[in-house]
Amino acid sequence: MTKQFVCAVDVGTGSARAGILDASGALLGRAERPIAMNQPKPDHAEHDSRDIWTAVCTAVRAAREKAGVAAGDIAGISFDATCSLVVRDRQGGQLSVSTSGDKRWDTIVWLDHRAIAEADECSASGHEVLNYIGGVMSPEMATPKLMWLKRNLPKTWNEAGYLFDLADFLTWQATGSLARSQCTLTAKWTYLAHQDIAWQRDFFELVGLDDLFDHGNLPEKASPVGVDIGPLTAQAAAELGLTENCRVGAGVIDAYAGALGVLGGFAGDDHNIGRHLALIAGTSSCVMAMSPDPQPFAGVWGPYYGAALPGLWLSEGGQSATGALLDHIIRWHGAGGEPNAAMHARIAARVAELRAAEGENLAPRLHVLPDFHGNRSPLADPHAVGVVSGLTLDSSFDSLCKLYWRTAVGIALGVRHVLEALNENGYLIDTLHVTGGHTKNPLLMELYADATGCTVVEPLADEAVLLGTGMVAATAAGLFPDLNAACLAMQQGGKTRAANPAAGARFDRDYRIFLEMHRQRQVLDAIR
Repeated sequence: MTKQFVCAVDVGTGSARAGILDASGALLGRAERPIAMNQPKPDHAEHDSRDIWTAVCTAVRAAREKAGVAAGDIAGISFDATCSLVVRDRQGGQLSVSTSGDKRWDTIVWLDHRAIAEADECSASGHEVLNYIGGVMSPEMATPKLMWLKRNLPKTWNEAGYLFDLADFLTWQATGSLARSQCTLTAKWTYLAHQDIAWQRDFFELVGLDDLFDHGNLPEKASPVGVDIGPLTAQAAAELGLTENCRVGAGVIDAYAGALGVLGGFAGDDHNIGRHLALIAGTSSCVMAMSPDPQPFAGVWGPYYGAALPGLWLSEGGQSATGALLDHIIRWHGAGGEPNAAMHARIAARVAELRAAEGENLAPRLHVLPDFHGNRSPLADPHAVGVVSGLTLDSSFDSLCKLYWRTAVGIALGVRHVLEALNENGYLIDTLHVTGGHTKNPLLMELYADATGCTVVEPLADEAVLLGTGMVAATAAGLFPDLNAACLAMQQGGKTRAANPAAGARFDRDYRIFLEMHRQRQVLDAIR
């Protein structure tokens, strides 16, 4: 009998990654290709969906070659991607979402904040859908971006015939199917998967999108994560270097794939899964918790029904800029430069030396409120700004290291802020499962344990996001009876770091200051 493998594709902010996995979850080959981004104005960020598909195809071919697996042995493929918005015309061709008018730029990137005013309008509507997105609409979601398009690029809107979340666009490219994932629609398109009538058309009428369904080719019912959408088309199979026997699974948003990758070992364990938080941390950070019952509250997105594991409700929080913020600090400081891996490593090494020489309470009067790109959770305030307190005239490399360290502390305290909001509203989280680029940063990994008081688990899987998407692909391919079974069979476990109890008092003080800085920022904003 031919051994069966699956392909997982992960499209992030700057690159497309592909991995070939076996039925035990082992990653056999991985490849990555960059994708272009256009930023014509502040808060505008755009992709070219053809460029993304080309990068995906190239990465898949390279990953399969590295894995040494025959095309015919790849039984399933699935896609995860950022929650970016792809716009195509009625013939499937590209349509510009850019103020430049260039049709190449047909995708509004997830981090694009051009639609803040439209997001505020949605929040002011008071509609029921807000109860399932934490009470506040984010400009990173689909509805405000669609509103902005209709108002500012009416020609694009009038010609639009297909509107996709990026993961669903990739599924369409692969199969020709207009199916949409329950993950993408529920988390980003105000689709209420727990209700018989899931689309709330009166909400779209309320915000001026009464003609959305004339332009989007949206299905009435979403496809549960991992459902077999169909086989690859002949064209897609040729471009990907796979075969038409390869089945395509309903995909997920990238952070949700990471949640499956790190929390998959608790699939089916409804009693204990609520103790565990997935922290998918890279350019930005997402935190995800699941429970058998909905836990709605302001400032955390959701609860979303069936957006990752079947039958469970998911609450999503996050920080809009974390890895990107540390990069920014390096560029911003006079002693900084290019924020590459070598620079981050050099700073981390010097921070360790400074702590050894000056004590653990390094730069105790320097404090950073890390909301440089708004506060996604738990305040749900895209207008929030960052604050740095305690600066001097020192512009040496050591001063950069101290600012970097205290920024990392602020990022970890932001996770604690989200964590406390979750635990005050029905969760009992005591364990963080961290995946993404932050696992390569020793300062952040230490701080996530010590500043929150939680046990931190770092997955043994090199690529937890690819693992989660591989679980979805294996379900679609029929290698397992359902997604829970795939998650249990393919999960890889992790190594554990306990919080240092001696650090508790120091970070409790920092956290009190962190909360006071939030309060003082609000006071300053209120002065007229």
